[in-house]
Amino acid sequence: QVQLVESGGGLVQPGGSLRLSCAASGNDVNRYMMVWYRQAPGKQRESVAVITSSGTTNYATSVKDRFTISRDNAENTVYLQMNKVKFEDTAVYYCSARFGTLEYWGQGTQVTVSS
Repeated sequence: QVQLVESGGGLVQPGGSLRLSCAASGNDVNRYMMVWYRQAPGKQRESVAVITSSGTTNYATSVKDRFTISRDNAENTVYLQMNKVKFEDTAVYYCSARFGTLEYWGQGTQVTVSS
């Protein structure tokens, strides 16, 4: 069992930055692939960024070169650094831990981009 708690969301102006955190607890958390998803109002949930247990990363085209996913295995925490944010980045952001057929989710944190 893995528990995930996201934090760091809030209101940010276009062009600004925000850093989301996902604190993980449970057994062998560092073996899990970690994924940041987001869901905007009226839209399907989409994968934003992925980081494997070995540190390999992958990004959605819409956020590539603006967002950075990282993990601190000593702190069991995954981060999403969001730079140059746009209005369309407004969404609830969720952290997910995936290992084989197992997948756990956090409760989400709201990010609102507004001037």
